[in-house]
Amino acid sequence: MSDDVAAKIVDKIKAHASPDVGDITLETELTELGIHSLELTEIIFDLEDEFGIEIEMSTVDAWSNLNNVGDMVEAVRGLIQKKA
Repeated sequence: MSDDVAAKIVDKIKAHASPDVGDITLETELTELGIHSLELTEIIFDLEDEFGIEIEMSTVDAWSNLNNVGDMVEAVRGLIQKKA
């Protein structure tokens, strides 16, 4: 993965994902990761700290609006661009 933003996001997700998930790509469905709502909240906090952004969505909204890792990457990219 040559994209630094995507690589950092995947690393954050890997830290919380189920150990038997295997490789995580942009196409990996979030539901396949074994991540619970508290872990998703921790990932969101990690991303906010890493990129200096504010993600304004409840955990329920996050699960319903984001289907895969690529969706999360695009959401974070959009917030980074707004901040710039």
